[in-house]
Amino acid sequence: MSQQLALRVQLRDSSLFASYYAADNQAVVDALLALPLRGPPACVFLHGGQSVGKTHLLQALCALTSTSGEPSAYLPLRDLHSMGPEVLQGHGHRPCVCIDDVGVIAGRTEWERALFGLHQQLEEQQGHLVLASALTPVASGIRLRDLSSRLAGGLVLTVRALDDAGRIAALQLRAHLRGCELPDETAHYLLRRLPRDMAALCDFLDQLDGASLAAQRRLTIPFVREVLAAGC
Repeated sequence: MSQQLALRVQLRDSSLFASYYAADNQAVVDALLALPLRGPPACVFLHGGQSVGKTHLLQALCALTSTSGEPSAYLPLRDLHSMGPEVLQGHGHRPCVCIDDVGVIAGRTEWERALFGLHQQLEEQQGHLVLASALTPVASGIRLRDLSSRLAGGLVLTVRALDDAGRIAALQLRAHLRGCELPDETAHYLLRRLPRDMAALCDFLDQLDGASLAAQRRLTIPFVREVLAAGC
């Protein structure tokens, strides 16, 4: 079942550590898995390009830390920033607060003050603040000096993009978890026909899975070609 968190933000059922193909990001995964077992660091900052899996990792951490006691919070600021900095209030008691797209509020004084206040509350309660951005803390555009130094002084982790072999392995893992098989030749065909963007590839794989169930067909190249043609 999807977990309903604060502000009606839902975690995706598929966003778990078990479904994340780590490759060169294994050290990032290991660091996040260790968070529930220790106190500091109070702040963890993930940075990396588009569709490298930052959102997946944040949601997986929320799912993990919400399994007992007080649920954690996942706050995607790209979707919530129009509601104002009040969305950060009331989370200081949680074991973990994951904030996505923190760069959206960089340079906005009231937001930065609210985020600094949340950081202090979580630190006092030995909770974790985990943020994600395309840029490093230093390059993120945060102007509040105290906040910028706290973010840069925490655990800063780089999330790296997968190469083509990694993309294929990640798609095959996702297919396996959905109960279907994605042959190597079909996976290579998808990479030749679709953008090499993991979000787009995963979305299309989900579409393929639904279509294959409806048609009782395997994920062969001819079947994928039919689905692609039907979507054009």
